[in-house]
Amino acid sequence: MIQNGQIAIQVQRGSAIARIIGENAAKYDEFDNTVNMWVFEEMVDGRKLTEIINTDHENVKYLPGYKLPENVVAVPDVADAARDADLLVWVLPHQFVPKVCSQLAGNIKKTAFGFLIKGVHIKDNGLELISQMISENLNEMRVYALMGANIAKEVAAGNYCETTIGCSDEERGALLKKLFEVETFRVVVVADEHTVELCGALKNIVAVGAGFVDGLKLGDNTKAAVIRLGLMEMIAFAKSFYNNVEVSTFLESCGVADLITTCYGGRNRKVAEAFVLTKKSLEELEKEMLNGQKLQGTQTAAEVNRMLKEKGLESRYPLFTAIHKICFEGEPVTEFITCLHNHPEHM
Repeated sequence: MIQNGQIAIQVQRGSAIARIIGENAAKYDEFDNTVNMWVFEEMVDGRKLTEIINTDHENVKYLPGYKLPENVVAVPDVADAARDADLLVWVLPHQFVPKVCSQLAGNIKKTAFGFLIKGVHIKDNGLELISQMISENLNEMRVYALMGANIAKEVAAGNYCETTIGCSDEERGALLKKLFEVETFRVVVVADEHTVELCGALKNIVAVGAGFVDGLKLGDNTKAAVIRLGLMEMIAFAKSFYNNVEVSTFLESCGVADLITTCYGGRNRKVAEAFVLTKKSLEELEKEMLNGQKLQGTQTAAEVNRMLKEKGLESRYPLFTAIHKICFEGEPVTEFITCLHNHPEHM
């Protein structure tokens, strides 16, 4: 177990989790009091965002209205933020991970380990979890994952929720639970690391389907069917591409709870609904609704479809396949329900 361990958060918009980490770092002797938070520097109303956070203790750009603990310090240079850290907390879209890793290489402790709050990537030779990507780029750093029904503003507001940590190291799992758990944020640690991480990515595909249902005004019965069938495909996908998958992990917050939350309130659902109602392209909606950021669900659907196609498995995953075809191959969204009728009863 690390003693007086320093913590750095590689995050552009992870201020909600930084509030919890800051509170617990100040409370427990195992952690250094100061928590560095890397913030992509930008100007907000004529002031640097890092200056605002360090002076006013609020991320006014990405989490307005919620104060950060004073021991959370915004740092504009990622290498400076992570240099002395024992634990690196990652909250980054996968496309930015290689660049950040290159900036960190040679600037972090060899004994440091990582903690991930993001999903999955597909490369030419197969499926790659972000934990694997980080590990490969940073001298085999050990990386664990946290996933769950954790909408940022609700976490920041102190609304009760649960989350799941995937960590097969019992000692580190206990340490991570201590760092992340507060009265309103319950943490369950499971050893099934890969499944926890996969859930955080695959549920975004299903949420796109839920958004189609809302846009088509098909009601909650249909959405419930999409959620159930989507969960079936998530489980089947994990079992197809990974060994030792525990189906019970899908009953934790990282699985069914996060899936339900995302299908009712997440950005993937909202943009997919707008896609149906406005007839605009996904690119247009990303610019209008996400400030130009890419939608995770559609990206993951494309990546997963590539894997399924290479293995000749598209027909076994009609929900995932239909979502991909609607988003990228011009399939009419009105045909979406056809995939529900054609879904196999058992996978």
